[in-house]
Amino acid sequence: MPAIGETDLDKLLTSLRPRLAEPEYVFASVPAQTTLPAGLRPLMQFEELEGTTLILLEADASAAGIKASFPCRMITLDVHSSLEAVGLIAAVATRLAAAGISVNPVSAFHHDHLFVPQDKAEQALQLLNDMAAAASAATV
Repeated sequence: MPAIGETDLDKLLTSLRPRLAEPEYVFASVPAQTTLPAGLRPLMQFEELEGTTLILLEADASAAGIKASFPCRMITLDVHSSLEAVGLIAAVATRLAAAGISVNPVSAFHHDHLFVPQDKAEQALQLLNDMAAAASAATV
């Protein structure tokens, strides 16, 4: 079965087009099998042995009384990366780590999404834009 989306790392890097979402998100963990409050729509839900991890709007977590941590913003890499692409997240995480910025990546079917500390989101966005520009200049 052929890969869906781009797999070439150079093409991915030159086409990053990072986009910063406005809302503040948080990470939370609730016990496994917990029934979430009606109307609560986490952006992501993942089952772990220790419980269910949620990524949700900070305002929603607060309103639902869910203890949360890691106030963050989401940066979407607006390139259709293949789930089989090798090295994109490593390259991005390395660049952000060099600037002292933590990142929690989530790969979805069409795009990769990076959750970075709220107070470093603009800096992370600039670093990613610089990274794409440098990759583009290197291919010319």
